[in-house]
Amino acid sequence: MYTLFKVLIITLVLTSCGEERERKEGELYIVCTTGMIADGVKNIVQDRAKVDALMGPGVDPHLYKATHGDLLMLQDADIIVYNGLFLEGKMGDIMRQMSRKKTVIAVAESLPTELLINSTAFQGTYDPHVWFDVSLWNKALSVLPQKISAFDSTYNEEYKQNYLAYSQQLDSLHKAVKERISLIPEERRILVTAHDAFEYFGKAYSMEVKGLQGISTLSEYGLRDVSNLVDFIVEHNIPAIYTETSVSKKAIEAVVEGCRGKGHKVTIGGSLYSDAMGQSGTDEGTYIGMVNANVKQIYEGLVK
Repeated sequence: MYTLFKVLIITLVLTSCGEERERKEGELYIVCTTGMIADGVKNIVQDRAKVDALMGPGVDPHLYKATHGDLLMLQDADIIVYNGLFLEGKMGDIMRQMSRKKTVIAVAESLPTELLINSTAFQGTYDPHVWFDVSLWNKALSVLPQKISAFDSTYNEEYKQNYLAYSQQLDSLHKAVKERISLIPEERRILVTAHDAFEYFGKAYSMEVKGLQGISTLSEYGLRDVSNLVDFIVEHNIPAIYTETSVSKKAIEAVVEGCRGKGHKVTIGGSLYSDAMGQSGTDEGTYIGMVNANVKQIYEGLVK
């Protein structure tokens, strides 16, 4: 199965994120909010457009504030692609304003609501972290060829074929993740992280998920939250919990200390990519590579 993962990664590195290049005169320009979105768009348009992401590695989209440079990029863009469902909480108004003047696409909001997870923290809203279910992310990206072609129909068929090729990679990845997670003993399939970003992952791959903070890192946590999570970890004899690359480690480190105080040794199994991918030019700087890295850490931390 890991041969499959390696093939997927090699393919993606050849077709996806690399060094940023200058925009050619008259070239289609697409600006995305997160790296995951930009990576999907790049696989669809390939060298037919310049694609930039506003938010780089380690950036928390829940807290992100647009800079003056971001606004200039958004104004210059032909097409803007963002997640939606309040992931980019502080940029919602900007996206609404931009949509009056140009093509703005919210990929997660294109999904049928019956496929979304209701937010327990914010009534009437949905969990925005749809990319953690690979099959759902594949479906979210499926709207892009048509939307981009509506602006630029020159490469309409090419965009469709590029998406179909990438979609097949995502189908294979989804199956590989299911297979890998199924190898974790059922009683150990409990994923504890810094914030509640992995509910779609848990639903798709049969894992129970616990986050110290809510679906947004804007949510506050207190001593009671830490204490309740410590009790849960001790009760279920969980061997490893996880930090996230875009969230402070302090909260999870406090949970580890709390478990130690109750005589239960829990380790930090690694730092998962949650709301941002890894560095550009690395395997983790692609969506498939990010998923692969997360699954590897989850498996190795819980199977001991």
